[in-house]
Amino acid sequence: MTTSHTIVVLTALDLEYDAVRNRLSTLHRHPHDKGTRFEVGTIPGTTHQIALGLADKGNHKAAAMTERALTEFEPLAVLFIGVAGGLWNTPLGDVVIASKIYAYHGGTSEDDGLMARPEAWQLDHGLSQLVHQLKRDNHWVADIGREESGAAPTAHVAPIAAGEIVQNSSTSHEATWLRRHYNDARAVEMEAAGVAQAGQLSGVPVAVVRGISDHADGTKATTSDSAWQPVAADHAAAFGVRLASELATEQEHSPMTRDRSSGPRNVQKVSGGSVAIQGSTVTNSVVTTRTTAHDAGSSTNFRHELMALRTELEQLRVGSELDAETAHAAEAELDAASATLTDPESSKKSFVLALKRLYGVVMGATDFAAKVATLITAAEALT
Repeated sequence: MTTSHTIVVLTALDLEYDAVRNRLSTLHRHPHDKGTRFEVGTIPGTTHQIALGLADKGNHKAAAMTERALTEFEPLAVLFIGVAGGLWNTPLGDVVIASKIYAYHGGTSEDDGLMARPEAWQLDHGLSQLVHQLKRDNHWVADIGREESGAAPTAHVAPIAAGEIVQNSSTSHEATWLRRHYNDARAVEMEAAGVAQAGQLSGVPVAVVRGISDHADGTKATTSDSAWQPVAADHAAAFGVRLASELATEQEHSPMTRDRSSGPRNVQKVSGGSVAIQGSTVTNSVVTTRTTAHDAGSSTNFRHELMALRTELEQLRVGSELDAETAHAAEAELDAASATLTDPESSKKSFVLALKRLYGVVMGATDFAAKVATLITAAEALT
């Protein structure tokens, strides 16, 4: 059975995406209705899920993708995992977890020069404590997938500078600016500020995990950089996935308090068709209800609908209309949806998100997917 404790992981590059993806099992596609394609997978040996997405390069794109992922998955946290340029001789292959994120291109142009006006975001306290624990334990190093000679990588918890340009010089005006104003930063990159801003606006903690692939000193696009990029991405993925697993494990037994108020709800419209729900009043396609997400009537009807879907799913599997892997992933999402109906700590949105993930898995089976879509409509009408 899956858990509702989902962590969103975003990357900027395909090789970073693959480094995380290779650490997940039972992957299935989760397309967003606006075209964005996520994959949802399970951390092996756990029931914890990671929703993985490719944000592309740049703070603006990262911010937009983060906001979309936050709305779609309602995650415990967002992790941005990838490579970066190391500052002040941070060793190649080491991992830097941002204790603070500087948007270092903020400034004002005055007669006597450019004055720094940065924005900055601190790492969430709870995440910071967990990151330092993982750094002390150092168990994440055992998760590294490749055999390498030499010393094992080190994790650094330190500021990261997030700018709007590719930093690839140790002597340019921008390099001098970094040394003068941000000499405590250990890495420089182009996405962390956007992710941090989106997380702050949504009240969701963000962690940025970067493997050092170059020294931002003119050696990008060289043989050395090409060799170190996949290594650094693998190291960042090892730390990041371990962080996601530990965070989900801690939260599993400490669920956030949900609103359980049972006052009157607003009237909602449901699209045409027969829908199996129970409310105070049902007239044509208009539902007026005083129930909560876990009201006995609505939960019972939704359980019946899920049982019917489970029966039909098995028929599709036996009839080879769905392959075994897809059927297994769909069954996992049915389990997750069922679990939210019996857990008083789960929100209605958790139920709807499980159904949406189910829809993404079975969208190739048109008739079955249509029934899932109808159930999503009914559930959202009770929100």
